[in-house]
Amino acid sequence: MTIELPPSGSRGKQFPTGRIVRGVMQVVAGIYRATGGRSGQAALILTTVGARSGERRTASLRRFDEGDGRWLVVGSKGGSVQHPAWVHNVARTRDQVWAEIGRDRSKVKPELLRGEDRTAAWKRIVDEAPQFAGYEQTTDREIPVFRLTREAPPAAG
Repeated sequence: MTIELPPSGSRGKQFPTGRIVRGVMQVVAGIYRATGGRSGQAALILTTVGARSGERRTASLRRFDEGDGRWLVVGSKGGSVQHPAWVHNVARTRDQVWAEIGRDRSKVKPELLRGEDRTAAWKRIVDEAPQFAGYEQTTDREIPVFRLTREAPPAAG
């Protein structure tokens, strides 16, 4: 089952895509992993499976902690007209998503926030990281906000 995403916008920033972005993300993730997460205090490495390629993909994202193994992440792409690739990957392969914080790697369940839940989360995000307010002004698309919830480890048996 896929997650229904809000549509892309008609205005916003243009960003490179494809191999260049994937290469940069791999380098950022490598540094993050090598330092045990000390290179990005509020970072989260998201691993997804490519919606078209079927290959594992990584993205370094700003996280907003909610406690109890839950985090918010934002598909802002700096106010781009389109959603970042990881958003499409999460929507199409939602059962194959992992989050890394420091040296802790967990399978997570993504939930796209809507309505009042999204509004409350967005207010909190902008309060903690005011630059996100500018992204919303740059594009006319609804910037997706996901809640990632750590899945319980399998029961020993």
